[in-house]
Amino acid sequence: MTLCLAGGSLREYRIGERRLLFHVPTTSLFEIDETAAAVMDQFIGEGSLSTEALMGRLAGAFSRQAVSEALSDLGALGVITAPGGNSSGREPPRVPDNALTTLVLGLTNGCNLACSYCYKEDLRRPADAQRMSADDARAAVDLLIRESGERPRINITFFGGEPLTALPTIRETVAHAEKRAAASGKRVDFSITTNATLLDDHAIDFLVAHNVAVTVSMDGPAAIHDRNRRTVGGKGTYDVVADRARRLIGRHTARPVGARVTLTGGDDIAAIHHHLKNEIGFAEVGFAPVTAGLPAGMLTSDLFAGMASLAARWRDAALDGRDMGFSNIAQMVGNLHEGVSKLIPCGAGLSLLAVETDGSLALCHRFIGSEIPKMGHVRHGIDRQAAGQVISGALDRAAANCGDCHARHLCAGGCYHESHVRHGDMFRPTDHYCDLMRDWIDLGITIYGEIMAGNPSFLTRRHGPSETSS
Repeated sequence: MTLCLAGGSLREYRIGERRLLFHVPTTSLFEIDETAAAVMDQFIGEGSLSTEALMGRLAGAFSRQAVSEALSDLGALGVITAPGGNSSGREPPRVPDNALTTLVLGLTNGCNLACSYCYKEDLRRPADAQRMSADDARAAVDLLIRESGERPRINITFFGGEPLTALPTIRETVAHAEKRAAASGKRVDFSITTNATLLDDHAIDFLVAHNVAVTVSMDGPAAIHDRNRRTVGGKGTYDVVADRARRLIGRHTARPVGARVTLTGGDDIAAIHHHLKNEIGFAEVGFAPVTAGLPAGMLTSDLFAGMASLAARWRDAALDGRDMGFSNIAQMVGNLHEGVSKLIPCGAGLSLLAVETDGSLALCHRFIGSEIPKMGHVRHGIDRQAAGQVISGALDRAAANCGDCHARHLCAGGCYHESHVRHGDMFRPTDHYCDLMRDWIDLGITIYGEIMAGNPSFLTRRHGPSETSS
């Protein structure tokens, strides 16, 4: 029988003396033993081999039974196949049922800051802002309850502009959601992303009382933060944000408070992380390159080098049993540990939608105020045709452009909004993003393999038992 190496479903990593196989369709990572490694080496460069030829080549080193068992194991993974056979190793993951679990409420397009890199297309000063009515906010909650089907847990995220400029609406919405969720036998979780300038004692008391998860937008020490995150009048905001973030962190002990950093290039990422994690006190720090305005090369050279260096420090801490709170690499390693495999990049249009100030449904929070077609309205329901077109477009993009890219089931084509901003087409691939994701996934797989070898209990504590083998 003739067999061949199914290279498109496989990527090999060497970590010290260990040889690991990343199985692309299932995003699983496997360590191969000496026999399986010898079998693979015979196929590399040969294209195909008959079983008898393989047995003959390895006869002096391994028994026929050992080689046969290795072939069987590699065949089950789809690594060794008959020519033209299915190399996937399993059926492709099914697109999730269209059951809504998360709504992002864009309560206002008003913000008391004028950040230089803000992506929102409809941002206004608070005095001139559009605001979501309490009636539409309640209708959004009712829509979420109705569209969540049998899902026992739902999520509501408060967003803006600056959502704390609409704190009365937040209070009313939380009260309504808690009542409706309890009556429906569901658990409702709340989260908010804020610039922290309005986090006074009353706001903090409310967030703590209702266990709201809080993410603070903060870019680092004063010189970095104040460069882009200024008031409408041009004044830096670091001092007030740092003070109020520390106050929130000190009192909101039931849930970790995270920081979100927008990177614009040229900054010391490790120093930013150290300041926010160790001097301000955030539990985790996540970094995101600014959506528009950066040269593509900057994303793959300057920023990636800093992110990779910090990821290596996170790995060293994990091997020592410590979590240093770097959410970008933690999420990537967590996805690998849990066996996440994607057909579409995110839940937008399926499990997640955003609500605009007039009650219209947007694809996600980044498309609030955008000109792309709406996904319905909180009072009339979800436009299934519009949502379906987004999912179909994402699947078509992946099929046409992702090919045999080894990152395809962890990335699935990347962020719709990134493509929209760069190209005016949310389904067009962004080459610089693809290069960045491939490098980041390679780094994540290597780090994951090192931790699984050196301190697997660290990942078990964070994520539970592994869905993969190592």
